[in-house]
Amino acid sequence: MWGFMATIKDIARMSGVSIATVSRVLNRDPKLSVSVETRERIYRAAEQLRYKPKHRILPYDRGRNAAERMFAVLTAVSLDGEEEDPYFAYIRRGIVRRIGELGLGQPRWFRRDQQDEIDFAALDGLIAVGTFDTEDLEARMPPGTPLVLVNQLGDSGRCDSVKLDFRQAMEDALSHLLGLGHVKIGLIDGCEKEFVLDPGLSEGRRIHDDRRVHFERFLRERELYHPEFVATGDWRSSGGYEAMLRLLALPDRPTACFVSSDPMAIGALRALRERGVKVPEGMAVIGFNDIEVSAFVEPPLTTVKVYPEEVGRAAVGLLMDRFEGREVPQRVVIGTKLVVRESCGAAINK
Repeated sequence: MWGFMATIKDIARMSGVSIATVSRVLNRDPKLSVSVETRERIYRAAEQLRYKPKHRILPYDRGRNAAERMFAVLTAVSLDGEEEDPYFAYIRRGIVRRIGELGLGQPRWFRRDQQDEIDFAALDGLIAVGTFDTEDLEARMPPGTPLVLVNQLGDSGRCDSVKLDFRQAMEDALSHLLGLGHVKIGLIDGCEKEFVLDPGLSEGRRIHDDRRVHFERFLRERELYHPEFVATGDWRSSGGYEAMLRLLALPDRPTACFVSSDPMAIGALRALRERGVKVPEGMAVIGFNDIEVSAFVEPPLTTVKVYPEEVGRAAVGLLMDRFEGREVPQRVVIGTKLVVRESCGAAINK
């Protein structure tokens, strides 16, 4: 924990802008013209310093102007995890961009280990990014306070949600591999756990990632699913590396592999290279996310392109709709696109 009370001066020093600019951004000055990148830098500095505004936060009230509302963004991803896989960093950018466009107030940013700092009763709304125990979240918020879930669906059906179209993404990727003649297809995925806010609990229940759910469904329907071809690691490049080594150790191993994130896929490619397995001749590989480096690894990585900024923008839009009086829950699904490069053996589009 930080041992001091952060000030606007501290935020200005960390973000590299003037104290006046920080003050005007945090106080939602409608006449201020600054770039999205500058706003994002200021919000990130305020989060890292755990800045707490001195003004009183008003309770939720449907009659208040949207620009006066105070809401929070709670993310299940650590700063290190955000730097390792930029997917969640781009969601943040989408949130910041849409906030600026709609003229909403400054959000409070929290990580999953900061639950003791969140005054749920003081918030007008909450965007939860990642996998949380939604019943726990809903129980902490006053009735009627908007909750928008990002990357998951709520259990109660009372809150809004936005997530990727994982079903279509998996069908596109696996259909492509089947079209290339692969019938022994493996999966490398990460371990998904539900995060709980109760400080007395270390972690929530383990759940299957949607990519794994639809991978298994798709191949079972075609009688091509092999459970021994599924290897789970952490979401880092090292997790993909170690998981691929386990697949390569099988006496009868897959000829193609879907990897649930590009950082993990890059680790998997290294394992294949070290074991002398040529890609795509000995193993075709498809990743997920289309991070910038994916086009520059050797061979260039076929991957599912996602649009995380659109995810963030949609989340803010759902919250804004609630502020304007919508009461019916909505679910937004963001599409994906298969980008075919050399790692699967059929480079069609760059």
